[in-house]
Amino acid sequence: MIERLELLLSAPYVQKLGVRFDNHGDELTATLPYAEALIGNPLIPALHGGAIGAFMEITASAALLAATPLLALPKPIDVSVDYLRPGKPADVYARASITRQGSRVANVSVEAWQERRGAHVAGLRGHFLIKPAPQEA
Repeated sequence: MIERLELLLSAPYVQKLGVRFDNHGDELTATLPYAEALIGNPLIPALHGGAIGAFMEITASAALLAATPLLALPKPIDVSVDYLRPGKPADVYARASITRQGSRVANVSVEAWQERRGAHVAGLRGHFLIKPAPQEA
């Protein structure tokens, strides 16, 4: 599963954020390691919403790549992010689930958390344009 993510992991923005992926059975968990550069509001301090949103979009793309051989990276058509609480200066974790996948469009939801999986920091719902690889006969 992880080998299908090579194209995504080679993207400069993914490398800059330091996003990592781990397999836990059939589930792919993404980690956004804490870095001081990710702080958006130093007074609270809280992680920047853009970093959290980008991390969740990367997680959604990874889920699609892991589930289906694709010829190119998934392209976001529409993404909606719900910020539920401030992100603390700590690692952020996320898991994505593909709610529907057609031949060209896939719907994905992502949950991001820090200390407890049930205490979400943010959620994402997105529609992605995909280009599946031809199936072998």
